Amino acid sequence: MEMINWPDFEKIDIRVGTIISVADFPKARNPSYQLKIDFGPALGIKNSSAQITTLYQQEELVGKQVIAVVNFPVKQIANFFSECLVLGIYGTGKDIILLQPDKPVANGLKIG
Repeated sequence: MEMINWPDFEKIDIRVGTIISVADFPKARNPSYQLKIDFGPALGIKNSSAQITTLYQQEELVGKQVIAVVNFPVKQIANFFSECLVLGIYGTGKDIILLQPDKPVANGLKIG
C-alpha cells in the first residue's frame, strides 16, 4: 500500500449528506441505484450512482445519512452524471455496507 502524507489527505473533501431520493438505474453495467443526496446549503444536492442493491432496498435508503467524497470530477455512467462517491465497506462478494454517522448530524459537515 502506498503511503500518503497529510497534504494528500487534506485534498479529499469528505462530507455527510442525507439521501433524499433513490431510483433504479437499469442502464448501469452493474446493478445500481441513482441517489440524490442533500449536502446542505453550501454544497446543495448531488447525484451519485451506488452499487448497493444487494443489501439495501430503495425505501430504506431515503432519509439515511451517508459519507461521500464530494470533490471528484463528475463521472458519466451511461446516461447519468455522478457528482460524488458514496463510501462503503466491501463485505462478502461485491456487497457494499454504507459508511454512516451513528448519530444524526447536519448535512454538509466535513469528515476529517
